[in-house]
Amino acid sequence: MKSWWAAGLMTLLASVAATPAAAAAPDSGFHRGMNVLGYDPGWKDPAKARFQTRHFAEIRRAGFDFVRVNLFGFRALDARNRLDPKWLARVDWIVREGRRAGLGVILDEHDYDTCSDDPEACRSKLLAVWQQLGARYARADRKVAFELLNEPHGKIDAAAWNAFFPPVLAEVRKRNPDRWVVIGPSSWNSLAQLPNLVLPEDDRRLLVTFHYYEPFRFTHQGAGWVKEFTNVHGVTWGSAQDRAALAADFGKVEQWAAQYDRPILLGEFGAYDKSGTPVDQRAAYTAAAAREAERRGFAWSYWQFDSDFVAWDMNRNAWVEPIRRALIPAG
Repeated sequence: MKSWWAAGLMTLLASVAATPAAAAAPDSGFHRGMNVLGYDPGWKDPAKARFQTRHFAEIRRAGFDFVRVNLFGFRALDARNRLDPKWLARVDWIVREGRRAGLGVILDEHDYDTCSDDPEACRSKLLAVWQQLGARYARADRKVAFELLNEPHGKIDAAAWNAFFPPVLAEVRKRNPDRWVVIGPSSWNSLAQLPNLVLPEDDRRLLVTFHYYEPFRFTHQGAGWVKEFTNVHGVTWGSAQDRAALAADFGKVEQWAAQYDRPILLGEFGAYDKSGTPVDQRAAYTAAAAREAERRGFAWSYWQFDSDFVAWDMNRNAWVEPIRRALIPAG
């Protein structure tokens, strides 16, 4: 553990300057996105896949310009940390068909719990995943981006994360020196941890992400995986005070981005759809977050297309219109 931390810290100290960058933050080319495929049964059995090729075109036609693909690469590693060729073929299909539909593609390594529970065990797996994906997509166009790790938390606190990610980023940069790479702060990509995120000064192809589900009691009421909120219902959102709090939070991110000249991605946001919360309130929350992000020049990607928090109704084969309109309003 100590040697790993020391290596990370040495890499960090070698690459980080003491003052913010002077150059203006470049446009990443990612603007309005949708999280896809993380929990699709097709990863285990292609015959049961819910997400189909045509859905890429549906997403593009609705007005989105990229997808954030939630990959659980660790499950595809063998005992020698080699990625399963069948899994890689599935990722190839996603990249190929996403780009063919005119969508940018962010490949997001989503094994956040595994890494946050046991950072040392995670290290070799995360490096192996990005060694192989970095080599495989080194010649992909610039609208294919990499996200090193979703929502570091738990044992990967701010200090640990600042030591943890530089060797992984260095591995990616060996074959992808100019590709956009998404990195966010610790504590579940919390905006509160942005001031503690230390980035390499000379790398200007970093898209900084944060996730936003505040107030959590509203967005996650009734969610079975959050024990304290499983039986919570009837929490509302939409008052002037609610909207002011959201705007103030996004303002903090905007100030940080301006200070360090970094482009921002609101990587996840939304309100749980199976809680009984009226869809008009969920749509109002979704619209407010999307518009506040856009007003500040942030890219965003909604959580998510299918599974829960859904924007697309697989049974009806159609958009959940209040959510679609909240994300992409007419005109």
